[in-house]
Amino acid sequence: MSSGQPGFWDVQERLRELSAQGDPLEKLSATVDFELFRAELTAALGARDRSKGGRPSFDPVLKFRMLVLQALHGLSLAQTEYLVADRLSWMRFCRLGPGDAVPDANTLWDFREALIASDAMERLFTRLDDAITCAGYLPMAGQIVDATLVSAPRQRNNDEEKARIKQGEKAAEIWPEKPAKARQKDTDARWTVKFSKARPGPDGKPQIDIAIPTYGYKSHISIDRRHGVIRHGLTTDAAAHDGARLREGMIDPKNTASDVWADTAYRSAENERYLEGIGKVSRIHRRKPAGRALARHIARGNATKSAIRAHVEHPFAYQKRVMGLVIRPIGLARAHAAITLANMAYNMKRWCWLDRQRAAA
Repeated sequence: MSSGQPGFWDVQERLRELSAQGDPLEKLSATVDFELFRAELTAALGARDRSKGGRPSFDPVLKFRMLVLQALHGLSLAQTEYLVADRLSWMRFCRLGPGDAVPDANTLWDFREALIASDAMERLFTRLDDAITCAGYLPMAGQIVDATLVSAPRQRNNDEEKARIKQGEKAAEIWPEKPAKARQKDTDARWTVKFSKARPGPDGKPQIDIAIPTYGYKSHISIDRRHGVIRHGLTTDAAAHDGARLREGMIDPKNTASDVWADTAYRSAENERYLEGIGKVSRIHRRKPAGRALARHIARGNATKSAIRAHVEHPFAYQKRVMGLVIRPIGLARAHAAITLANMAYNMKRWCWLDRQRAAA
């Protein structure tokens, strides 16, 4: 431990050491030009009335960089504030120095609320998607659609409150005399049951599937088969059916191929007619007939489709295991913002990986 006075170049020397070790945030910052988001961010915040005085506001691109850090690491806003002030690599990513002020958690909260109120998340996602396309990663070779459950803090409600929530009543209507409690109640999330696949027992016979109750929301995405980039996203409550979402803007018309892969949850006569009507070729898995074995040729076809469809599981696994994706804010609008930010953060990391693959080739 050094007992002398810190040197003038100590911080720069430490940053050079981090760069030599391959700082992933430095690579991310070099790949993604965050200035391309400035116009949308400025428009979402609106003009500020400077006649009231006060200190200058923080740069919107700085605050957006901090939201990206939050999404990449599954942090709360308070944790994000602390780590940006604590870590040199995070300071450099946010274009801050050791003596610069860091936006606090309340500032980030207000900034995110302004983005949600102005519906800016979708426009920011589109800006990033256009930049990835301009970098040479065009949506091609077809697209894969799937959904995953994203957990949220469980609610403890009685039977009467549950019934009123299912009828569509808001928290302020259910708990009018307890506004503080109502602010902490999420009436948009729902319970659903997820079945785990049965594994063979000691005797070799398959065991009964395990039903796992889950509370929260559902993230629906569409990726292009060639590059694995998330091209479209949608957020619903956990109880929403996957198949109906296919017709709600999940199909990318810019994809150069017409094939669409999905699992059996998306197999329906309505979806088949919809895909045919927009000139797409269905590669959706076929269901097993009730009480009968699946025909051999259909089983082989499903297995062939699975080899391609399985690529959509990578974004979900990365977001949940590496990025720690969970829903902390309350309400569908905020949940959609959190999932959209997670999708953008994943696409940024994917863009860095694609660039490394291109350089290696």
